Amino acid sequence: MKAYRVHEYGKDAKFIEDEINKPKVKKGHVVIGVKASSLNPVDHKILKGKVRINPALPGILHMDVAGVIIEVGEGVTAFKKGDEIYGCAGGLQGEAGNIDGALAEYMLADSNLIALKPKALSFSEAAALPLVAITAWEGLFDRAHIKKEDHILVHAGTGGVGHIAIQLAKQQGARVATTVSSEEKAEIAKELGADEIIFYRDESVKDYTQRLTEGKGFDVVFDTIGADNLDKSLKAAKTSGQVIGIVGTNPHDLTPMHMKGLSLHLVFMLLPMLTGKGRTHHKFILESIAKWIDEGLIEPLIHEEKFSFDQANEAHALFATNKHIGKIVLENT
Repeated sequence: MKAYRVHEYGKDAKFIEDEINKPKVKKGHVVIGVKASSLNPVDHKILKGKVRINPALPGILHMDVAGVIIEVGEGVTAFKKGDEIYGCAGGLQGEAGNIDGALAEYMLADSNLIALKPKALSFSEAAALPLVAITAWEGLFDRAHIKKEDHILVHAGTGGVGHIAIQLAKQQGARVATTVSSEEKAEIAKELGADEIIFYRDESVKDYTQRLTEGKGFDVVFDTIGADNLDKSLKAAKTSGQVIGIVGTNPHDLTPMHMKGLSLHLVFMLLPMLTGKGRTHHKFILESIAKWIDEGLIEPLIHEEKFSFDQANEAHALFATNKHIGKIVLENT
């Protein structure tokens, strides 16, 4: 089969088309005929050698996948040959070794990490969702346990996790504010359901918390950015409020958190892939998301320019510019 592999990591790393053996099905797994994948920040970080969960070289990257099952392994009863599926199922190295990713014609996947694709979406649309939807779900529902009428701030409302977090929070009946950088992104965020818009370049945390919460702060703040934005999130949360973070690699002064008695939840949705534990919960989340999508309650936000697998380098170059809106999708043409 064709696979688009990396033979080195670092600033000059590139995807190279290789001919390799098709994966063999094994117990508890399925082989997927890959139709599409998407580009997440962690995929780019792995390529550039910035994280330590990278597959051994040469590696097949990209975690999100959508495609058709062509083989079913022993013990798999939830799927059959021909099923259209989506999931976040590879592209890193776990405790048991390499878990090959989606940038290939075929992919071996643990059946507990995938679900039937939403009927309302194409393969490329479905491939945009798994990692970001699972992350948003774990942060809002599994950790913060948001409830109706909570006032929630979602940072980067048109980003991958942010655009799903807005929609999930609205489904729970929350009031949602979000930060954006432009009028175009503001309009998109409103269409996704955001009640209040914050132009973060124009307003300080103090200013927008005063404007939107009378200075009390938000019940829940979802930081999808990290670095100094996590510090801003601690300032934006109310006394005894909650902050969700998905990037916690920088040093932070937790004094504001201490002085307000905040709860901080750091979400790392890759843990089930890395450790092998808790994978069935990802299947449950994907099944729930698919149901909501088919009911017209959630939709993916996808960058207008599409790429083929042999344009993976171009896709990553665009990602590095940060000039895209929504998820970058790649199709196996």
